Amino acid sequence: MTKTELTQAFFRAFGPGAEPRAFFAGGRVNLIGEHVDYNGGHVLPCALTMGTWGLLRRRTDDRLRFYSLNFPQLGVLEGTLSNVRFQERNQWTNYVFGMLFALAERGIRLSSGFELLIFGNIPNGSGLSSSASLEVVSGAAFRACYDLDVTDMELAILGQRAENGFIGLNSGIMDQFSIAMGKEDAAVFLDTGTLRYEYVPVELGDHVILIMNTCKRRTLADSKYNERRSECESALKALQKALPVKDLASVDLRTFEANKHLIENETQRDRAEHVVYECARTVEACKKLRAGDLVSFGRLMDASHDSLRDLYAVSCRELDTLVAEARQCPGVLGARMTGAGFGGCAVAIVRKDAVDEVMERVGAAYEAAVGYPCAFYVASIGGGPREL
Repeated sequence: MTKTELTQAFFRAFGPGAEPRAFFAGGRVNLIGEHVDYNGGHVLPCALTMGTWGLLRRRTDDRLRFYSLNFPQLGVLEGTLSNVRFQERNQWTNYVFGMLFALAERGIRLSSGFELLIFGNIPNGSGLSSSASLEVVSGAAFRACYDLDVTDMELAILGQRAENGFIGLNSGIMDQFSIAMGKEDAAVFLDTGTLRYEYVPVELGDHVILIMNTCKRRTLADSKYNERRSECESALKALQKALPVKDLASVDLRTFEANKHLIENETQRDRAEHVVYECARTVEACKKLRAGDLVSFGRLMDASHDSLRDLYAVSCRELDTLVAEARQCPGVLGARMTGAGFGGCAVAIVRKDAVDEVMERVGAAYEAAVGYPCAFYVASIGGGPREL
């Protein structure tokens, strides 16, 4: 949808007046490093060129008016700056209210209300971070339209705070950080414990990133995300009885193997093992990507999925089917689930001339096994939030 079409939709929703300012923030796909961002580990995500558009026009009172082209049946939703609190009836606007909440915690309050139109082309519940994309594009619009002194990195931190303190989800910072700090044709190698980061060029040559959507909707709140975090915290406490470590990512492989018996609960031990080994895989994967060794990078993706399936238990039949079928196709170097799990998407590195065959073979096998079709997207890596 073009900016002109979005602007026309804005006027239809909110009526005539000044022209709104338009902003965009992408979604994200994580190449490797799953469920480690809240354990202080390294992740390797990248922003996508598919994402969320937001058009904002300031008001002179404190009224807030929202309209989503993705949920037209909801009509115009309303609120006020003086009543920023989580309410089920707020629907998708809770993520925008969450950003207002996070800003207010920092002592930043908007001087007037606004009208906000949203349109996104990230499939809802796909695990490509539509919620984080909405948070970042809202924050970018507030920053520009109200002249706020907020950096891109601070947008990411505010987005995480919106999730943790307002929505009630104990997520890490990876999603918001990779979207707010994205760079074209590069992944973000992020230490989630310190927020130190570097850009790793994604030079795939004759290969592309293929995203495979299970079309099984899942939300983070439904994915036992908070439960996994609690299990990791319990495992860490068990290790801390003997080790001076601040998080699971601080434990190297040798130390973990020598001390994992301290975690008496088998489930918690499995969760910790995934985190420790996934952190090591991500560091190694970054090295392989820099060296252009896509074959080894693909093997690490495979190992990541197996660990998420067997040790962390966040995969599902649909994701496992996509990954297993993709791995059998010529031209596929590696495949794994991406995101929180229990649905959503898998990601694969595929030779360009094999993409059509992979989509045909995997699509047919998936529908035969699951009973409904999946969807595919060849990913393009985009930059950070911007005004159009």
